[in-house]
Amino acid sequence: MANPEKITVEGVEVDTRHWIGGERVASADGATFTTVSPIDESVIGEVSAAGEAEVDAAVAAARKAFPAWSKTSPAERAAVLRKVAEGIEARVEELGKVETRDNGALLRSHLRGVMPRVAMNFRFFADYLEKDLDHPDMEVAGRGHRERITYDPAGVVAIITPWNAPLMLATWRIGPALAAGNCVVLKPPEWAPLTASLLADIAHEAGLPAGVFNVVQGTGVDAGAPLTRHPDINRLCFTGSVPTAGVIAAAAAPNIVPLSFELGGKSPLLVLADADMDTAVDIAVEQFDNAGQVCLKGSRILVDEAIAEEFTKRVVEKSKTLKQGDPRDLETDVSALITRKHFETIDGFVERAKADGATVLAGGGPNTELGGLFYEPTILADCPEGSEILTEEVFGPVLTIETFSGDDEGVAKANDTRFGLAATLVTSDPERAEKVSAQLRAGTVWVNCFFVRDLGAPFGGSGQSGIGREGGIWSFDFYCDVKNSVFAPASN
Repeated sequence: MANPEKITVEGVEVDTRHWIGGERVASADGATFTTVSPIDESVIGEVSAAGEAEVDAAVAAARKAFPAWSKTSPAERAAVLRKVAEGIEARVEELGKVETRDNGALLRSHLRGVMPRVAMNFRFFADYLEKDLDHPDMEVAGRGHRERITYDPAGVVAIITPWNAPLMLATWRIGPALAAGNCVVLKPPEWAPLTASLLADIAHEAGLPAGVFNVVQGTGVDAGAPLTRHPDINRLCFTGSVPTAGVIAAAAAPNIVPLSFELGGKSPLLVLADADMDTAVDIAVEQFDNAGQVCLKGSRILVDEAIAEEFTKRVVEKSKTLKQGDPRDLETDVSALITRKHFETIDGFVERAKADGATVLAGGGPNTELGGLFYEPTILADCPEGSEILTEEVFGPVLTIETFSGDDEGVAKANDTRFGLAATLVTSDPERAEKVSAQLRAGTVWVNCFFVRDLGAPFGGSGQSGIGREGGIWSFDFYCDVKNSVFAPASN
C-alpha cells in the first residue's frame, strides 16, 4: 500500500516517513506497515517500514554527526536539550492525543503525567550537565603520579522501545544518551510508532544537528534485527520481553556491544499484617493502570492471612468501580489491550488459570458490553503453587491474590520468581519497613507508595528482569567510556 507520507491523527499532522540525517526519508523499496488503534481496531494509517538499507543510512548519519556533537560543550548540549523539553511541553496535548489513539493508554495519564515526564527526561539531563561529572584528580599513593578520570561519549547508541509507553520509555534513554555527547538511532515499536515521528520534528525545531537523532520505523525482524547486529553501534538499549532480549544479545555479541536491557517482571505487592488498609487497597487497584500493560506492576498480591479477608473484599469491591472504555474520555480508568493477538494471549492465561482451579473474584474474561479489545479487570485467587499464572508475566489487567503467615514467609514468596524488576511493600511500622525491604530482591522497592522515582536514582532489574542500571550518574557510566589518564610527576 502506498505511504501517504503524512496522516492526520486526532487533528494532529504526523509524517510517517523515517527521520534520517535531518531529513524525511521513505523506504527505498516503498515498504510500509499498518498502525491500528486499540480503541476500536481501526486503521490509523500506513507507516514507512525500514529494512537494512534504512538502518545502514541512519547509523551512517549518526556516525557522521558524532565527531561534531561529541565535541560540543556540556553547556551547548544542555541548551539544545532544554529547547527539546520546551518543544515537548508546548505540544503535550498533541502528543497525548496521538499516543492515546496509537497505543490506547489513557489520555488523562498522558496529559497529567506521561508527557510532562517526557519533557523532564530531557530537562533533567540538561541540568545534570551542569554538574562536574569528571572526578577530581587523584594521587597514586606513594608514587606521586596523578590520575584523571573522565567521561568520554561512546559513539552511536541504538534504542529499541516498547509500545506500552513508547515516548516516555524512549526519551528516558535518549535524554542521557544525547546529554553524554552520543548520537542516537531509535527504532520505535511497530504497534505504536507515531509519537517518535513527532519527537523528531520537535528535536529538529529545537536545533539538534542533523544526524544526532534518527528514527527508523519497522518491525523487529526487518528493522530491529539489522540495527542490533550493526557493527557501528557502540551502545544498545532494549526494553521488552526476555525471549526477544536473548535474540538481541546473541546478535550483538560478535560486536561486543555494551547492553542495557529493561525486561519483564512478575513483581510482588507485599501487604503486611500492620498495613494501612486504605493505602494497601489503593496501591493494589492502581496495578490496573494502562490495562495492566506495565512491566513494573505488582501483579502478584501477597497479603498476610491475618488481614486477607478484609483486604481482598475491599480490593474486589474497588476494582468493580473502575470505569472501562474509550481512553480519550478523561473519566476512563481502564482502556483496551494493544492488539487482538495480545488480547487472545491474556484470555488464554486466564482460561488456563481457571482450568487449574483458580477462583475468579472479579472480571475473568472479555468485556462483552464493550467488545473489541477490552478485557475486564480480573482478580484471581486459589491459584495452585507454581502455576503459570503465578510465575509468568501476563502483561494485562490480571492480578492474583495469595496469602502468607508472617513476614518471613511473605518475603520468601515475594522472592520466589526468576524476575526482579520491582517490589512493593505496605506496612505501618518504619522499622519493619527497613528490615523487610532490605530482604526483597528487586531493582526498585516501593514502600507505602508506587511508581515514584527521581531521575537521578538508578533503575534496572535483577534476574531475568534486565541488565545494567540507568538514571543520574549511572546513565553516564553506561553511555560513556569512563577513561583513566595517569600523569607522571613533572620533571624539574
